[in-house]
Amino acid sequence: MRVVGFRRQGTATEVGCLSPDGHEVTVLAGLEEFWSDPRGHLARGPGEPAVAVSAGELVPPVLPDARVICVGLNYLEHVAEGSFRDRELPAHPTLFARWTQSLTVDGAEVPVPSGEDGLDWEGEIVAWVGAPLVDASPQEALAAVVGYSAFNDLTSRRAQKLTSQWILGKNGDRSGPLGPLVPAAEVGDLRDGLRLRTYVNGEVVQDGSTADMVYGVGDTLAHISRTLTLRPGDLLATGTPSGVGYARTPPWLLQPGDTVEVEVERIGRLRNTVTGNEARVAAVSTRPSAQTG
Repeated sequence: MRVVGFRRQGTATEVGCLSPDGHEVTVLAGLEEFWSDPRGHLARGPGEPAVAVSAGELVPPVLPDARVICVGLNYLEHVAEGSFRDRELPAHPTLFARWTQSLTVDGAEVPVPSGEDGLDWEGEIVAWVGAPLVDASPQEALAAVVGYSAFNDLTSRRAQKLTSQWILGKNGDRSGPLGPLVPAAEVGDLRDGLRLRTYVNGEVVQDGSTADMVYGVGDTLAHISRTLTLRPGDLLATGTPSGVGYARTPPWLLQPGDTVEVEVERIGRLRNTVTGNEARVAAVSTRPSAQTG
């Protein structure tokens, strides 16, 4: 099952199952209704006829007030290849945040922000929280995960490195492509080792295994839950393996026209194309202006 967000013109976002060929969506529930009982809706399955994807648009099935929490430096070889190679591995995961507005979907075009030499790829897996978590144990936290998605944490390295805080470099417009949610029961335990590969224009640039994660999903969610309450619909991006572009000699960054893909065993493949900053400017200028009075 591949679960996506779907929005028809003039209607609120719905959550549905994407057909194997990607041409149709069968609605499960409205967005808020789905996240009020995600396991129940997945178990009951679709209750409406299929709708052509062309009748609307695919969008992330993400609540507007969801938290998108990301783990940095979660694969040892990735730590060793970057600017953190000479530092001791932290006892706790390095966490940063994305805003939901930075998320997009498979097939979307991602612009290179002004002043950047390009975008860097970071193939990842996102875990979706399906139940409230407060002071949870790692076992309780892992059991609350309702599904997983392929994710690309596309990064503006210049902006990221301006300060010690990473948020600016991690929140470029449409810089967080997110694949369909695949139920956790179909994916299994990431600690068993799922293969994760990233491709640029068809060339493999990352090839890792989730067995190499330093901080597991259950441990990380439990750690977070001791400070803030996690709610259904919150997301955890679990970090990227080695092979990112900025750490290469010479550095290699995504340019307009490049295609980047993230493929995760049992979860699926995510494909996006990079565009120039002019596409970002044009998208803003064509939005309807706010009405006043």
